[in-house]
Amino acid sequence: MRYGHGVRRTLVTMAAVALAAVGTAGCQPGDSEVGAGGDPGQPSGSTTSTPSTSETPATDTSTPSAAKCAADALEVAARQAAERPQGTGTGAAVVTFTNVSGTPCVLEGHPSVAGAGNGSPEHNSPLTVTPSGSAAPVTVAAGGKAWVKLTFVQVQGEGDGYCASGADPLTYPTLVIGLPGSGTHQVALDDGVFAECDNTVTVTTVSTTEPA
Repeated sequence: MRYGHGVRRTLVTMAAVALAAVGTAGCQPGDSEVGAGGDPGQPSGSTTSTPSTSETPATDTSTPSAAKCAADALEVAARQAAERPQGTGTGAAVVTFTNVSGTPCVLEGHPSVAGAGNGSPEHNSPLTVTPSGSAAPVTVAAGGKAWVKLTFVQVQGEGDGYCASGADPLTYPTLVIGLPGSGTHQVALDDGVFAECDNTVTVTTVSTTEPA
């Protein structure tokens, strides 16, 4: 029986040595352990990261604001207004701005006005401008139009006429009209010349509604 006990002890010892050998063989240099997630090649205790899927931003469908109308984007013409002060001068004129650029653009503000001496814009006489209405930008479509109205101090009487103030009436074959950011333009009446008193003018803000 003592011999039998010795054999069992020997077998237990050999089994323990064999298990230790198997454990050592499972961790050879260069081998990676199986990670906590069960994926080979991941260190023990590591977590597998999942790329974040942020919500796709909505497409910007807003229309960019149109730029100011450049001077060469405009054709400018003038006619005598249907509604004007009584008298024998021009009284009032409607100035038309046509967008010939092929794309929408913006006009804004009250015009500057100067009489072109002898028809030359380089020798102009600025008129004192009284603005009427609140200025706001207006978008003019390609081929579209916008307007301002100029109302002068009217010439009275016949022939050369006279000014109620006692000043001499003034006539200009052309005017130089400007809008902020859109250059200046020399324009003639479609019929006749500009005749006014006191070198003053009341102007409306530019609008896409044609004045009378």
